[in-house]
Amino acid sequence: MGTDLILVRFGELSTKGKNIKDFIKKLGADIKEKLKSFSTLSYRIEHDHIYIELHEEKYEDVSKRLLDVPGIGSFSFVKRVPEDIEEIINEVLRSCKNNSAKTFKIITKRIDKLFPYHSDEVNRMIAEKVLKNTIMSVDVHNPELPIHIMIRPGNCYIYSSSQKGLGGYPVGIAGKSLMLLSGGIDSPVAAFNMIKRGVRLECIHFSSPPYTSSNVITKIRDILHVLNKYQTSIKLYIVPFTEFQEEIYKYADTSYAITIMRRMMLRISEAIARHHNCLVLSSGESVGQVASQTLKSIAAIEECSNMPIIRPLATVDKVDIINEAKKIGTYDISIRPFEDCCTIFEVKNPTTCPHLDKIKEIESHFDYQKYVVDCIANIKYEYITLDNSDEEF
Repeated sequence: MGTDLILVRFGELSTKGKNIKDFIKKLGADIKEKLKSFSTLSYRIEHDHIYIELHEEKYEDVSKRLLDVPGIGSFSFVKRVPEDIEEIINEVLRSCKNNSAKTFKIITKRIDKLFPYHSDEVNRMIAEKVLKNTIMSVDVHNPELPIHIMIRPGNCYIYSSSQKGLGGYPVGIAGKSLMLLSGGIDSPVAAFNMIKRGVRLECIHFSSPPYTSSNVITKIRDILHVLNKYQTSIKLYIVPFTEFQEEIYKYADTSYAITIMRRMMLRISEAIARHHNCLVLSSGESVGQVASQTLKSIAAIEECSNMPIIRPLATVDKVDIINEAKKIGTYDISIRPFEDCCTIFEVKNPTTCPHLDKIKEIESHFDYQKYVVDCIANIKYEYITLDNSDEEF
């Protein structure tokens, strides 16, 4: 009987050329961290696959954890047998006898060119044995049981199915971003997509008590706990924004209030990002979804920032964003009825076409830089972690 293994494929990592060794090393480390509670597993990391030997662990339990690891293209439960045609035949025959499928197909990949039989010969030899010893028949177009055989020097790997992984890149391999996290539906989905692309996230949230409830911060923590499945520790900055927000509404008429407020948020976020070595800012904005997300609004708001801003959801429909939020588990948290600082004040007729000269005029009427500095000086931060032991500073 063969040895039970999981074969992990890299997906997009194969496009990384000379850097692929670093990517594979990081992915291997992330997998080990994710599976550290399975004490009997052993690992072999190679240039084209990662092999996880299960020993006494159950494939179903381990595979659930692997589904949350960015950088994995797909993985399969495999049997490893010696590189011997009789051993291969016996293992395939055993698998077929234990399967309820009525049709099969043998698909051999002969990586070891010194193996004495070509791929087609292996296919025919095994198919002949299965046909003679079971009631199964061959279906080369749509088999119920496709049996893949990968012949490598020293060992042969046999599997019948593959499970799709998250794809993308290992967490942090692309650098670090500061994510503006409101607690709505969009920004958690954008955060998930950033993490999946290999970006390590820190998050910033603007809080305006007593206008906003403390339940909003609980909501943010709960969202980040969901995202901890993909990035096990996330630093959260909480900005005390009440006084600054009140000041903005003194000087900006309601049509421009949101525009001015978002510019101030960007100024604060950029300062925090640069101080903590984040390469870019990121947000959950989607073009045209609300007044502040028209192209003219985006351009006017971003004018005050000198740091790149990534918007993973820029062209994604709201329905698709909602569906992804449900899939990753943030939707039910995001729709809790607690308002954030962007929705607490009534805004009549917010402009969809802000003019920069009007913005500059409003900003010239008060010393906004003082409030930017005060907000930064009074920021609190905490680490949201997978084990729920949040640390506040």
